[in-house]
Amino acid sequence: MGLIGRFKGYLREVKAEMKRVSWVEKKLLWVSTFLVIIVSVISAFYIGVVDLLVSKIVALIIR
Repeated sequence: MGLIGRFKGYLREVKAEMKRVSWVEKKLLWVSTFLVIIVSVISAFYIGVVDLLVSKIVALIIR
């Protein structure tokens, strides 16, 4: 079996496997995505504030 034949077999297996996947409902997907974005923004804000505070404290100690 040549390279092209193996590749075709691989694509057939992928197609069969994709039919067995249980997909998430669209609403749950949107809610989960929104939640991940919100948590990421809150985490970024928190890390930014902590970084700013630590930078100020280190700057005061160094002076």
